[in-house]
Amino acid sequence: MKVVRDLTGYTVPPSPVATIGNFDGQHRGHQALLQTVVSTAEGLGGTPMVVTFDPHPVRILAPQVPLKFLTSPEEKLAAFDAAGIRQVVFLPFTPAFAALSPEAFAKDVLAGSLGIRALFVGQHFAFGKGRAGRFDDLRRLGEAWGFEVHAIAPVSIDGAIVSSTRIRTLLQEGRIESATRCLGRRYSWTGRVVWGEGRGRDLGWPTANLHVPSDRVVPKDGVYAAVAIWQDRTFDSIAYVGTRPTFKSDGERLLEVHLLDERPSLYGETITVEFVAHIRGDMTFPSAGALAAQIVSDVAAARTRLCELVHTPQP
Repeated sequence: MKVVRDLTGYTVPPSPVATIGNFDGQHRGHQALLQTVVSTAEGLGGTPMVVTFDPHPVRILAPQVPLKFLTSPEEKLAAFDAAGIRQVVFLPFTPAFAALSPEAFAKDVLAGSLGIRALFVGQHFAFGKGRAGRFDDLRRLGEAWGFEVHAIAPVSIDGAIVSSTRIRTLLQEGRIESATRCLGRRYSWTGRVVWGEGRGRDLGWPTANLHVPSDRVVPKDGVYAAVAIWQDRTFDSIAYVGTRPTFKSDGERLLEVHLLDERPSLYGETITVEFVAHIRGDMTFPSAGALAAQIVSDVAAARTRLCELVHTPQP
């Protein structure tokens, strides 16, 4: 897959069939859109392409808004590649770019710079200065400047449309299983294991600790059934996200992961943690002993959920 970050070095590939957007989360709605782009391009002998932005438009249009993402840039590109996309073009999102009229965007960027032949977008796609352009405008402008525009219907799961905003809310509410259905995979973080304070080991439940990414969506504080992945191996696990109020810690939010059946040395290693199911919310305990007793119950609950959701084939 070719990644283009500077249009000065861009060469129009054969018959570009594209979609455009931010694609945070690569959820099932995005997956359906990408599949359509790829299959259409294959039918035309063209190039399936994604057009996206750098930086995220919110950083320019509303810099005061704290951005929290569902996927890292590396995860996003890997998902494009896995879907069959052959070219990703990052458009530099500057104040001048944001000020382009819908007409200028269609004529100068989509048709002129990128040479788009066919474009697939959601029915509520908006573009141009102030998001003034809508789908019907894009179709009209495409007809004028030589590219086709097609609408993709939204995907609904559990009776509601799948969107990145909805998934963020589900995760922040601890509704992990619903988020998994919308994503089409388990929500995960990848990070390097750091030294902790050793309290888990003292309690009899040693943990691998990861810093919570500052720019990622954080699931609701609490305990989760989880899967840890290290060196292509998977481990049934229990995970905790929170500030450890029982120990009156410094308030830093950590992800702590206890592998249920093995004890590999993970300090300094990079692991991926997939959230499977919410077990309980965060709690303050009167003593370390009371917390240790609760962890016994938490581990039993995590094993049950892992058996149901990971080890039992799903219909």
